[in-house]
Amino acid sequence: MQIADLGDVQLHYRIDGPEDGAPVVFANSLGTDLRLWDPILPYLPDGLRLIRYDKRGHGLSSCPPAPYAMGTLVSDAERLLDLLKVRDCAFVGLSIGGMIAQGLAVKRLDLVRALVLSNTAAKIGTKDMWADRIAAVEAGGVAALADPVMERWFSRAFRATPELILWRNMLVRQPDAGYAGCSAAISGTDFYTPTSGLRLPTLGIAGSEDGSTPPDLVRETTELIPGAQFHLIRGAGHLPCVEKPQDYAQVLTRFLRDVGHL
Repeated sequence: MQIADLGDVQLHYRIDGPEDGAPVVFANSLGTDLRLWDPILPYLPDGLRLIRYDKRGHGLSSCPPAPYAMGTLVSDAERLLDLLKVRDCAFVGLSIGGMIAQGLAVKRLDLVRALVLSNTAAKIGTKDMWADRIAAVEAGGVAALADPVMERWFSRAFRATPELILWRNMLVRQPDAGYAGCSAAISGTDFYTPTSGLRLPTLGIAGSEDGSTPPDLVRETTELIPGAQFHLIRGAGHLPCVEKPQDYAQVLTRFLRDVGHL
């Protein structure tokens, strides 16, 4: 385990693979930590430098007082990559991680040469929806949201498996302030205009059963970027890297090969 002290926040991160490998950076969703990507790692090709981190208020990173701004989350990713001397990475962002990916690519194109926008959008939900969710967390903790979140995250078939408890536990063990803080960041974000100005290789990934960012929403955001590819993973919800890890890794690997990152 490694920690990056950025002054106002300390970010937990992990690097797998050779130091001279092509860097692939992963940013996970609201309510998860960097273990979100564990299921796909065995299916990725050797030789990549895989960088994962817990955003502020999640996992083993520190939890500054809420609320957070999306610009702050983007700056956290930027400062971490600068600290690690990463350039020209493929940045894979899921849900809020995909929003961070969009913001980082707009701000620092020297850091990002290819973008994977997984189960995300330029704008997610409404201010009222996020205000209700933040109020529920402040009143009853993240646990108060756990059951409806599981329904949005996973297909009916996956929710019937014993593995569901692992992901429910991951969710409810995130700090309440971190979940609320990142919810506020999503609430205040509309990247339609800046994302439409991006010109870099991009892959959009959606899950057919996603109750948080439905496929049409992901496709709409992906199509803001000229030449972007889009892939639908059938039978998966908001976290297809968990439900269909082999399919997810295959799609990601093909994209990395197509853009010369392998």
